[in-house]
Amino acid sequence: MSVIWYSHDAGRDHRTPAGHPEQIARLDSVERGLSGLGLERRSAPECTDDDILLVHPQRYLDRVTEASPERGSIALDGDTHMSPGTLNAARRGVGGNIAAVDAVLDDEAKAAFVGCRPPGHHAETETSMGFCLFGNVVIAAKHALERHHLHRVAIVDFDVHHGNGTQDLLWNDERVLFVSSHQMPLYPGTGAEHETGAHGNVLNVPLAPRTGGAEMRRAYEEVVFPRLDGFAPELLLISAGFDAHAADPLAELNWDEDDFTWLTERLCGIAAAHCEGRIVSTLEGGYDLDALADSVRAHVDVLKGASA
Repeated sequence: MSVIWYSHDAGRDHRTPAGHPEQIARLDSVERGLSGLGLERRSAPECTDDDILLVHPQRYLDRVTEASPERGSIALDGDTHMSPGTLNAARRGVGGNIAAVDAVLDDEAKAAFVGCRPPGHHAETETSMGFCLFGNVVIAAKHALERHHLHRVAIVDFDVHHGNGTQDLLWNDERVLFVSSHQMPLYPGTGAEHETGAHGNVLNVPLAPRTGGAEMRRAYEEVVFPRLDGFAPELLLISAGFDAHAADPLAELNWDEDDFTWLTERLCGIAAAHCEGRIVSTLEGGYDLDALADSVRAHVDVLKGASA
């Protein structure tokens, strides 16, 4: 089996202001990085309202829908913008995650990668922020739990920014273990070790600025992997942000492609041990275009090897 790669050109219709780091060119970098890997590529379908309502209330969905402009762009906050194509792009991101979970749980593939934009891990229950509108990965987790009747799903978020939205959406759900490694201090200012969820289901691993690969690997070996093994997930979801790369302009961690390779290999090992290798990985951050291309290729190449 190969990795299924979900994408959609709707992501190119989500337009942000000139100079914004979350730009259309990120999709070009993903395309460049994944070219030649022999992946099975599928179009990300548009999600239903019921998919979004797995985690967000109707009043929030209505507010985002009503905010969608007919022309130009609007700012939902200082970082998060909507153009006429944004809502469709965001719904394709959710739909790609739903389809990826279905494919993996139906044994069409061992792993899937969803390469859509905008990202999702900063979207809180009723707040769009940090470039994000909907909690893509949390919706995927809830879909697996509610519709595929799984009992335990783990989410590992290695984006350089804390996944505050994922944490907010899952705070009270003991069926999901959320693990986030991230630079601290840094936007959005959440993710301290004492933030552990209502059921001890959140594990935050803050990393100091300039932390390199060796320190990251030690933290995962000592803290993260034992916790994942103890939880024994039936499905592993990854919020794959590549902005911890040393070249990224928005943060100060010093990882490289070898670090993303190592981390992906170890996560594949966790998945092989507990959930028949089943992984869905979703693009989050990564804003240096060359580093993004190289890092996403390293990550997905490992997923492909583990799925062979």
